[in-house]
Amino acid sequence: MLSSIKKGKMVIFRSSLLQSLKSDAVLQKTRKLSNKDIIGSGGYGVVYELRLNESVAFAVKRLNRGSEERDNGFERELEAMADIKHRNIVTLHGYYIAPHYNLLIFELMPNGSLDSILHGRSKEKKHLDWPTRYRVAVGAARGISYLHHDCIPHIIHRDIKSSNILLDQNMGARVSDFGLATLMEPNKTHVSTMVAGTFGYLAPEYFDTGRATVKGDVYSFGVVLLELLTGKKPSDEAFVEEGTKLVTWVKAVVQEKKEELVLDSSLGSCPMQEVNKVFNIAMKCLEPDPLNRPNMAEVVNLLEQAVSCKHVTTTLPCTINDMSP
Repeated sequence: MLSSIKKGKMVIFRSSLLQSLKSDAVLQKTRKLSNKDIIGSGGYGVVYELRLNESVAFAVKRLNRGSEERDNGFERELEAMADIKHRNIVTLHGYYIAPHYNLLIFELMPNGSLDSILHGRSKEKKHLDWPTRYRVAVGAARGISYLHHDCIPHIIHRDIKSSNILLDQNMGARVSDFGLATLMEPNKTHVSTMVAGTFGYLAPEYFDTGRATVKGDVYSFGVVLLELLTGKKPSDEAFVEEGTKLVTWVKAVVQEKKEELVLDSSLGSCPMQEVNKVFNIAMKCLEPDPLNRPNMAEVVNLLEQAVSCKHVTTTLPCTINDMSP
């Protein structure tokens, strides 16, 4: 339980739904959260469902606190994120600074994460047809593009992955989890940081330079596109056993123009012309040299052009040989 909450600071943003509720009431409910309320967890915290009444619920993420300097920066970045209002970004309603950890209060996404739907336990997994996967890709791209190009200061997410793309009641994509996010002033090209993020999604140059850039987020998004297309995790055990990874496996197949061999078998029949275009967009995002990658605004434009207004009618069966990496 989170009953160890002591004196701290609760901040509720002015535009938040929480404004109509008393901070003490929110804290009382938060104290009662326990393991049965957990709806997700990862390397940077545990997420709980906070139900205030029958009709109002939020997601609460607990983050262990680090150094005082990092925490001061963390609070400044949260204040900047309070101004983010975009249909493809999860809304941050407020936060609580406690002696040993921080709590972030987000809107609750009823369909969970893309990761759980694609790779989770059978009760979590749902069938995602091609139109839904395409909408998720475009929505997530728009959210990341907003962070990179429209926020002042710009925001580098640094941990784009399928578990940080949440799905609303209409299966719309919302970018979430800004635990590693870094603010970048408009006149800067990068931010020097300790290497952090998730194995399988990190751009290769990040390990060499320790510099977080928007092009690193573009690379990570390319990996997410491959997950949507293949249904496979970048850390799939088969890749580890074969000494390869999702990116290199798919690149070899795309080079031979045999994308149907790695397409998720659960897709059934789908428009291969559209699918191949999205494969090619993913390859652009995954260019080894970051200078050759598009920026996220360009990725959004490419994705929007991948599906014409007149829906492509020619479809090919997406059945595949169970091709192992």
